Amino acid sequence: MKKTLVFILLLVLALDVIGQKDTTKIEFKPSGKLWGYAFGDFLYKAHTNSLGMSNTQYASTAKDFTSLEFRRIYLGYDYDISEHFSTQLLFAYEGATFTTDGNRSIYIKAANVKWKNIFPNSDLVIGAMSTPTYATTSEPVWGYRSLEKTIMDMRKIGGSSDVGISLQGKFDDQGNLGYNLMIGNGSGAKPEADKFKKFYGDVYFKIMDHKLILDLGADNEWAQAKPYEKAKTTYKIFLGYQTSAFTMGVEAFQQVQKNGTIFTEAAPSVVRDTVNALASGISIFARGPLTKKLGFVVRYDYFNPDSKFNKNNVYAGSYTGVYTESFLLAGLDYTPVKNVHFIPNIWYDMYNNRYASANNLSNKSNDLAFRLTVHYIFK
Repeated sequence: MKKTLVFILLLVLALDVIGQKDTTKIEFKPSGKLWGYAFGDFLYKAHTNSLGMSNTQYASTAKDFTSLEFRRIYLGYDYDISEHFSTQLLFAYEGATFTTDGNRSIYIKAANVKWKNIFPNSDLVIGAMSTPTYATTSEPVWGYRSLEKTIMDMRKIGGSSDVGISLQGKFDDQGNLGYNLMIGNGSGAKPEADKFKKFYGDVYFKIMDHKLILDLGADNEWAQAKPYEKAKTTYKIFLGYQTSAFTMGVEAFQQVQKNGTIFTEAAPSVVRDTVNALASGISIFARGPLTKKLGFVVRYDYFNPDSKFNKNNVYAGSYTGVYTESFLLAGLDYTPVKNVHFIPNIWYDMYNNRYASANNLSNKSNDLAFRLTVHYIFK
């Protein structure tokens, strides 16, 4: 009888201990954070190309043109619903004026829900989100979207955001090896307009205490099945090195544009054909501090819209692969206080005309702009 009473007493005490609230664990409370930033410039266009180009930020801007203009305004809100679910909403102005009265237009850049740790070290994201093309890898290391887009963004090789579903995570607890797999519409922030989807894949490696990052990625998107197939397949590689004293990076890509070119071969064959185009480019940049409040940034890009170009062929009027481009950017970043930047910079893009004998235009031309860029952040 005594043994039974002792057992019951011990059992009651044990249940009481188990039932007690763990005071060491911090109770989760839903919370959110408002954030945003804006950047724009005072611009002076010193030289305008003579080739009729209009594919970059200032290519179609007239010589001696001046302006004070925002190029981007972001307003975002991140909200943690629970320990395992969070949401993101981002409104953006990107320099476009689509309203009938010419005012600035705002659109939804991101609107997604994230299921955190759906399985160890992996998150599932559904909605409008950043793609792994460059927005989550090379662009943060580049760090100067206020001055210019990354080369893949600038040359319209891929979009920074898309609507879809993504599985992203790490293979280890330290985050030295990670991945991002995504299926999206391929239409960016615009509604889907066809039945085809875009498939993304990205893997990254971080070594030397995350100072050195290697990123490899690819994506594929179909655009047409009949009367002949059209698709774009992109491969990219990025290598970045960043410390508190110095950052540099190299980004390269190649995009196979299946049946993206129509031309007529030169005599005597005179055969009209639809063939692949092959776009490629490389970007090299460096940035770092000069003093406590002053830093520098430099960048060089080379872009070839079609390495299969042949000056002896007669291309369709829609063909855009005639000109290769060399882009230069240099600036000084003055930061009087944290999150406020004044950046005087030079923006230069040179065109090499590979079709001069046929289009009767000069062999080379360029666009040159001087800017004072202002970038401020609130969060």
